[in-house]
Amino acid sequence: MATPTNTQFAVAVHVLTYLAGVGGAVLVSSEELSRSVDANPVHVRRVLTPLRRSGMVTSQPGARGGWMLTRPADSITLAEVWCLVQAGDPVLGLHGPNPSCPVGIDVQRALVVIERQVADAVETRLGTITIADVLSDAAKSAVDSQAAPHGN
Repeated sequence: MATPTNTQFAVAVHVLTYLAGVGGAVLVSSEELSRSVDANPVHVRRVLTPLRRSGMVTSQPGARGGWMLTRPADSITLAEVWCLVQAGDPVLGLHGPNPSCPVGIDVQRALVVIERQVADAVETRLGTITIADVLSDAAKSAVDSQAAPHGN
């Protein structure tokens, strides 16, 4: 299976879920978030920038600074996150055909329509899931994995 080249959505959901998990007015450093995500702190801050501009998170600079949610986790949909960090990026990874190939041009036109339909479907589905849902699913998975018998 192909690996997506743009990981901003996954990183944003991970970070927002992490912040929701610590709860309250607790500031979490970029370094702590980057360790959790296993990404460079600069990348984490870049992903968080549009979320801060939208009012989902806030940050405080300095040695005791960090990031925290500004909205309840159950009010943040994954569609909002998608639109902030990845909307505009192709879902299907379309390529540019040879401009002199009539088949390629027609296929490209058809794929552009399909791309829009797929993007709309992704956004619609993501609109039904909140960061609180992701946190709940993650907590359930953690409990399930702890309860599972360990083989030798």
